[in-house]
Amino acid sequence: MPELPEITVIARQMNKEITGKHIQDAEVRQPKNLNVTVREFVQTVKGKTVNNVSSKGKWIIIELDPDYFVFINLGMNADVLYFEPNQEPPEKYQFKLIFSDETGFTIHFQWFGYIHLVSERNLSQHKLTARLAISPTDTKFTSKHFKELLANRKARIKNFLLNQKNVAGIGNVYIQDILFKAKIHPNRKISTLCEKEVNDLYNAIRNILNRSIKLGGLVYEKDFYGQKGKLTIDKFLVGYKTGKPCPTCETPIIKIKTGSTSSYICPKCQPLK
Repeated sequence: MPELPEITVIARQMNKEITGKHIQDAEVRQPKNLNVTVREFVQTVKGKTVNNVSSKGKWIIIELDPDYFVFINLGMNADVLYFEPNQEPPEKYQFKLIFSDETGFTIHFQWFGYIHLVSERNLSQHKLTARLAISPTDTKFTSKHFKELLANRKARIKNFLLNQKNVAGIGNVYIQDILFKAKIHPNRKISTLCEKEVNDLYNAIRNILNRSIKLGGLVYEKDFYGQKGKLTIDKFLVGYKTGKPCPTCETPIIKIKTGSTSSYICPKCQPLK
């Protein structure tokens, strides 16, 4: 599943390529991806201009002029691919947006996904995004903000960080190395974390996510141009490396069950205190 780094990469590339362009037409082959009828979606977006493309957590946000937003969530996996004039778009797609200069993009969902049209006046009523927390790469996600988030919390730290209402964009892929870099066991209660551990965790979140963004995201995810990211499994610290030596102490990495998810940890560097 694409997480914050992959979504950030795609959104930045989309912002570069399609901002300022006028929508000529839209094609929807899977109505279930929408929150409105196909007819309403197409009629509403046609003729509008793309003002900006950004991201928040695992959502791509296309701001349209006037007064509308298109929210895209790629679900478990999807390809969002740009095409230029005289270039054949992919054969398989559920959604296609065409601009007046004959460029455009398609989306091919591998499993499920969302393409939601929301008017500016109804943004606060869109349940899937209205309560999203701040992304860790946002300038508002400061150390002070993070400490305030954790204050008086009793949840386990991994569960807390995966909750998109607390921190937007972190999933089970990146949480592995984030917690290892901070030397924190995924089942640690937040109330047991000392100030140094909280600071280390904040820095680990920013470091791990920004590193992946610079590498273009995970190797098995494609960007807006169809290029794969450069973050390969061998570049992970402990994630998905059961039995491999810990990069710090060489203790074998183990896989454990943490609630409904699995975690990869170094039992020596990440003790459950």
